Amino acid sequence: MKINDTQKGVLYIIPSPLGDTPPLEVLPISIKTVINELTHFIVENEKMGRRFIKKIVPSKNQDELVVFQLNKYSTQEEINTYLDCCSKGISIGLLSDVGCPGIADPGAEVVEIAHQLKMKVKPLVGPSSILLALIASGKNGQNFTFNGYLPKDRGERIKMLKNLERLSRNGQTQIFMETPFRNNHLIEDVLVHCDNSLKLCIAASSTLANEKVITKTIGDWKKQHPDYHKDYCIFVL
Repeated sequence: MKINDTQKGVLYIIPSPLGDTPPLEVLPISIKTVINELTHFIVENEKMGRRFIKKIVPSKNQDELVVFQLNKYSTQEEINTYLDCCSKGISIGLLSDVGCPGIADPGAEVVEIAHQLKMKVKPLVGPSSILLALIASGKNGQNFTFNGYLPKDRGERIKMLKNLERLSRNGQTQIFMETPFRNNHLIEDVLVHCDNSLKLCIAASSTLANEKVITKTIGDWKKQHPDYHKDYCIFVL
């Protein structure tokens, strides 16, 4: 998107769907307008990024796109150049593979650089599994913390859960997540090591056809033996 040559380009933060839902069922039409005008993008995975762009604007010429990858393999030297086009008045879009860039996502680093360069940063509206889980949980939305992934080491994870339980009982909602294949191990630790009266919300597959959000006490969860293996979940205490 070219703007006045005396101005810097804009960094657009562009959300993606949380699964195979048709994008424009969960994204506003304004995202289509922006993507239609942009030629430069920063993505986690180039194949997935191009596929998403094609779904939003099928007629867009993929050969004209300039795509930078931002993931664990990107060097700091590379990342520092991704916004060079903006000094020429060319805007750029930041995409995550799933959900909102910058939340549990490497995109935050690019946004920080944009602010250092005094660029305009424009976040666009889209689904965040974290916020959707919170608002559907019935837990306190005035005071909450997102803790990301809990420790892989079981002893450290249990210690963390005990601390999160204490904070939750003091009125601060605790949100966390896990990789799908480790969900059941995490749930087992919550059920064994947290008090039966504590309420746990498990929000799975937000916005998808198999979406399921359930909040109940640890004691009630124990009666169910929940199985969320391979589901994309957010947990709320």
